[in-house]
Amino acid sequence: MTVVTGWDLFEDLRDAQDDLLRVNRLRAHGISQFGQHYDGGTTKATWVPTVDISERKDAYLVAVELPGVGIDDLEITFQDGLMTIQGERYNEHDSSEEKVHRVERRYGAFRRSITLPSHVMADAIEASAQDGVLQILMPKAPEVHAKRIQVRASQKHADPAPAPGAEGETST
Repeated sequence: MTVVTGWDLFEDLRDAQDDLLRVNRLRAHGISQFGQHYDGGTTKATWVPTVDISERKDAYLVAVELPGVGIDDLEITFQDGLMTIQGERYNEHDSSEEKVHRVERRYGAFRRSITLPSHVMADAIEASAQDGVLQILMPKAPEVHAKRIQVRASQKHADPAPAPGAEGETST
């Protein structure tokens, strides 16, 4: 007699994911590799948005993934070469009305600080958001070249002056 059993690929994937998260939780004593608290996936936890930084000839570009964060919930500051992006993403679901089985998205306040070179034009920084991605354009100041100073020989300094009293002295 042959016994046929059903196989659910997604159930196996969920089990593997749960095992990985459980091992990670044990290894880090409650903190996952991304600094996010894991408690079985049913409550809120802190989060840090991902950031891409690139450079063009004329500017630095920063792209920050912020799905679900409104522009009114964002603050960007730039001071002494440090750009700070902070804000908050809110959970829109009312847990008293629904039974939550798993929450993998992170909610709450976040803060990212990025050190930038000193030649960024702070007054010309622009930010825009579209499709959950914040784009920050930071123009570079015009290149500052060191001034080359030419050294030339001077006749005044070329012949050393005789020491005072050395001229015309004779000993008898």
